Amino acid sequence: MGCPDTEEDATAAVTSAPTAFYPIGTPGKPWTDSERAQWKAGMKNQRSYKEEVLDKLEKLDSDVWEVVQYGALSQNPERYPLFAVKSRSWQGNKPSLLVTGGVHGYETSGVQGAILFLQSQAKYAKDVNILVVPCVSPWAYEFIQRWNADLKDPNRSFKKGSETEESKALMTYLEKLDVGDQWTCHLDLHETTDTDATEFMPAKHAEAGLMYEPETIPDGFYLVGDSLNGQLGFQEAVLANVRKVTHIAPPDDNGNIIDEPIVKDGIILVPAKMLGLCCSVTGGTYVSTTEVYPDSPRATDEICNEAQVASITGALDFVLSQQD
Repeated sequence: MGCPDTEEDATAAVTSAPTAFYPIGTPGKPWTDSERAQWKAGMKNQRSYKEEVLDKLEKLDSDVWEVVQYGALSQNPERYPLFAVKSRSWQGNKPSLLVTGGVHGYETSGVQGAILFLQSQAKYAKDVNILVVPCVSPWAYEFIQRWNADLKDPNRSFKKGSETEESKALMTYLEKLDVGDQWTCHLDLHETTDTDATEFMPAKHAEAGLMYEPETIPDGFYLVGDSLNGQLGFQEAVLANVRKVTHIAPPDDNGNIIDEPIVKDGIILVPAKMLGLCCSVTGGTYVSTTEVYPDSPRATDEICNEAQVASITGALDFVLSQQD
């Protein structure tokens, strides 16, 4: 199904929380190693990182893109190598863009949207230095999980002293690139899904011994910017391009999206660096986390992937307009 013709057609999708405590753990008691082992024992491999990611990277235009291995996960280094894709025509006098996907492995369009961008938008590499890391968390991609294999959230770990294996590998690689404060833009591609309310948030609360409360899952695309560097003109330009593909999430009855007040249609701001969000890792001029709702009756997998691509090209067009 396509997107609505107007923003008024979009509504917030409410997903009720489970009425019972998460199947693992006891209310009021944080998980011990026993509960964590129980959680890990229940994990099932559900898709192939090799077939859905690595095989596609091998087929990219090698005249435009260089595929670079920057690490591997210790769970299985041969199964989970970590790759970045870098434009070959890298020059110090051009603006530099970082795109990250799959920080939360279950959020499929973050990964597939990043790959689709590489497959379809090579023209931008002429004017911009582009680095794409399509799947930061390959274990979580295969197991369709928010946490990594150590029950840590990679998207709260992009700060010194709180690193996961996934975030540390990426931060180390970025430091070696030595782009420093010359990063112009960073988009981190994500999804907000119904399983946030039915599985991932209940598990997170249960690990701390807490009961999960109901929440509203936004129906549509929205952006999460940095409250210390909002750059609302940039955020609005990205959303304007995304609107050509899919609908923008409306606020809930309290004027919020995921419990944060909107500052513009489809835009919220949070302290990204303090939270350890991936979008804060470069300190770039223009940064944002994209969020698309794949469970919307108005969305398909293809629309979600195309919306992620539209966010990247919208960001690039804005950045290039500022160079004139």
